[in-house]
Amino acid sequence: MVYAARKQYRRGSRLRRSLNRAIAWLAGVGLTPSNTVRLDVAGRKTGKLRSFAVTLAILDGDRYLVSLAGESDWVRNLRRAGKAVIPCESREEILVEELPVNERAKVLEAYLRKRALSKSPAAAARDYFGVDSHPSRQALESIADYYPVFKVIHAISPVPLGTQAWRSPGSSLLP
Repeated sequence: MVYAARKQYRRGSRLRRSLNRAIAWLAGVGLTPSNTVRLDVAGRKTGKLRSFAVTLAILDGDRYLVSLAGESDWVRNLRRAGKAVIPCESREEILVEELPVNERAKVLEAYLRKRALSKSPAAAARDYFGVDSHPSRQALESIADYYPVFKVIHAISPVPLGTQAWRSPGSSLLP
């Protein structure tokens, strides 16, 4: 799949979805770089919890979720739910807000400064964004509408693993 092609929705191939599930599992047990995390979000149609490996970008102390594949299933699920869980040593419930297009370029730039899982910043710029190895802010602004970015606006106190409190009615963000 050519990710640099501009499309409204991308459903990954069966192989890519399987690899994403494997990486999500690895991220959930802490075996990936710190900017690759597992995101658990309720499915938009079934409401069942779905897990995805996603990339975090840090800018001015704030955390952002960046969709390198553009419009994808986890993006659609997160838009519907507006909240998710990032499991690590404990489960961190988060609320998110999607950034408007005019604010995304600076986050994409911050993402490119940090190496993603198995991709150098130059390779990510070329393969995912379809821009030069060291893109200008203007180049990133011109493609920003194709790459959703969500700001983590609130993190609720972590709930230790092994407890089910994060799912109980009234105390949970997820079903």
